[in-house]
Amino acid sequence: MSATLYRSWFALLCVSCIYAGSAPAQSYPFKPIRIIIPYAPGGGADVLFRFLAPPLSENLGQQVVVDNRPGGAATIGVDMVAKSKPDGYTLGMASLSFVANPFMVSKMPYDTEKDLMPVSLVATSPLVLAVHPSVPARSVKQLIALAKAKPGSLNYASGGNAASNHLGTELFKYMTGVNMTHVPYKGGGPAVLSIVSGETMILFATIPSSLQHFKSGKLVGLGISTSTRFPTLPDIPTVAEAGVPGFDMYEWQGLVVPAGTPAAVISRLHREIAKALALPEMKERILGLGELAVGSTPEEFAIFIKGMLATWSKVVKTAGIRID
Repeated sequence: MSATLYRSWFALLCVSCIYAGSAPAQSYPFKPIRIIIPYAPGGGADVLFRFLAPPLSENLGQQVVVDNRPGGAATIGVDMVAKSKPDGYTLGMASLSFVANPFMVSKMPYDTEKDLMPVSLVATSPLVLAVHPSVPARSVKQLIALAKAKPGSLNYASGGNAASNHLGTELFKYMTGVNMTHVPYKGGGPAVLSIVSGETMILFATIPSSLQHFKSGKLVGLGISTSTRFPTLPDIPTVAEAGVPGFDMYEWQGLVVPAGTPAAVISRLHREIAKALALPEMKERILGLGELAVGSTPEEFAIFIKGMLATWSKVVKTAGIRID
């Protein structure tokens, strides 16, 4: 990864300041704004931005439209954003694939570091390290010991090759040195069903998909994937505090714009996004999705992306994950 990533984004922000006093920036926005989601309708990320669109429309005084453009491991939609006019009327959702794809896709249609600029980290969503009750481990340390005692005998489910829970488990393997067998499914739903039925043993599950199974005893939660515990599962420790210091992995969703977008426009977008996310009712709705509202600044988001690129370049290369 280029060590100049953050400096490049910062320079682009500074250069675009030249246009801060221009008429387009001053009158922005004067037409509807589109948010491109590089996934199919109905998923958690899609729902999140459909929650965000109405208050953001009200704040900006223009309609904000969610436009789903799935395919190509999320590269098709992001490429549309990268190649759009840098005027603030086309935004794109960035997620874990945004920072992992450069190391998994051999022919990227855009340059993640040069063609897009960060606006704001919108929300983060932890996963829960879950096991089927038949697995003789009731803590993260016990699971690690079991996996090391029987290399390759434990299997883990995922929503598919390069899905967030696949990447999360590979990070767990990378940091603990354990060997477990990957069983990919076509989507998160089938992966959850596989572990509930006992077909598979381990899964980094989303909170909405697993909460009922923890309560019923069909799954055992060993650890929250983030560095802090989650409000709706306060009794489950973090993976970091339960035996893997420094482990901090989660799904996340942010917004990016084409490189060259005026700084004044980016600043306005961030300001209105943060205002919408600060609404108590928005925080509550997002929490219901198993996520936490963030609303970071463009500069904070740039630093975040830089760190994510560094982490996932190591994990993806070590695991040998490819999606083309």
